[in-house]
Amino acid sequence: MPQSSCAAATSHPATRWVALPDGCLAVRDRPASTAVTLRSTVVLIPGYTGGKEDFSPIAEEVTAVGHTYVAVDLRGQHESPGPDDRSAYAVDALALDVLALCDSLGDGAVHLLGHSFGGLVARSAVLQRPQAVRSLVLLASGPAAIGGDSAARTRALATMLETHSQAEIAAYREVTDPVHAARPEPVRALLRERFIGNSRAGLLGMGDAILAEPDRVDALRDTGVPVLVACGVDDDVWSPAAQATMAHRLGAAHRVIDGAAHSPAVERPAETANVLTEFWAGVEDAH
Repeated sequence: MPQSSCAAATSHPATRWVALPDGCLAVRDRPASTAVTLRSTVVLIPGYTGGKEDFSPIAEEVTAVGHTYVAVDLRGQHESPGPDDRSAYAVDALALDVLALCDSLGDGAVHLLGHSFGGLVARSAVLQRPQAVRSLVLLASGPAAIGGDSAARTRALATMLETHSQAEIAAYREVTDPVHAARPEPVRALLRERFIGNSRAGLLGMGDAILAEPDRVDALRDTGVPVLVACGVDDDVWSPAAQATMAHRLGAAHRVIDGAAHSPAVERPAETANVLTEFWAGVEDAH
C-alpha cells in the first residue's frame, strides 16, 4: 500500500507513516533532547485494542534523557491500515512489521518495549532477530496466553463483533462501563475513535493470538537480550505474581509500579518513565 494512501486515512497532524515492503505503519515520534547526550532509539508497541497514544504521557521524560521516541500502531490498529484476513494478525507476522519499522529508522539496535499484547509481539521480534534489539521491556505483559476474566472478555468481544458494528460496541461500552464513563470526554472521544478505527479482522485476529500464545520464556532467555519485566501492582490481566515468576525465569530486572494497574504509562507516567529510563541507562552504561 503506498504511503500516500495511508496518509489519506487521517487528518491527525502528529502522525506520520513509515512505508514497509507490504504496507505502512502510523507512528508518533519525538526527537531526543539536544541538551543531553544522545542515546538509543526506543520503539514502543501497544497492546490489544490499544494504540500509539497510550505512551504519550511518558514521551517528554523519555526524550529528555536523550532517547528518540517512536510509538507505533500495529497493522490494523487505529491509524495503521491492515488486511481483511484474520490470520494476518498472528504474533510472528506483527513482529516482522516491527522489525521492518526498526530497520527503516536507520538508528541501529533499538530499545524495544511492548505493552500487554504488544509484549508478546516484541518478544517475537527479539526471538526472530535478537541483534536488532539492545533491550526488551515487557510492560504489563505475560509469559503466555491470557486466561480467566481477561480471556472471557476477549471471547465476548469476538462474539459481539460477529453481530454488531464497532460503533455499536463502543456506544454500549460508554453506557455500561463505569470506569470509562468517569474518564474526561477528550479521552473517551479518543478511545471511541480508536476502537471504531481498528480493523475488524485485526481485532479478531489479535484476539485469537492473545488467547493462543505459547510460553516462549525460555527461548527469550536464551537470546541473552537484557530484559525488564515491569507492571502495576494491581495488574488484572497477567497477575503481578505471574510476571514476577516470568522475570525470575528470565533472570531479568523486575519492577512493580505502585498505584498502577494494567496501564502504568497512563496511570503513573512519571514513575513509569523513571523505571524505564533507569533500565535503559543501565543497559547502555554496561556496554
